Amino acid sequence: MNKENEIIIYSTLICPYCNAAKQLLKSKNLDYKEIRIDQDIAQRQIMMEKSGRTSVPQIFINGQHVGGFDDLNAANRSGKLDQILN
Repeated sequence: MNKENEIIIYSTLICPYCNAAKQLLKSKNLDYKEIRIDQDIAQRQIMMEKSGRTSVPQIFINGQHVGGFDDLNAANRSGKLDQILN
């Protein structure tokens, strides 16, 4: 697996779906950058502009919006996540 993918996850501290998304990425030995929107209101606005969504997590891989945890999990199960990463 190529570890040079840029993975960004917008999250908050008390978000179970954020934690599930981070665990899924860790289980695939993927590094990611976490941006906590509960600590940085400006980043929340950036996330909303980039994703068109207000909920967390919002996950981006190499600039492509993957979506939230359910989207990430579905992409993982279908094999689409591996295609995005390669």
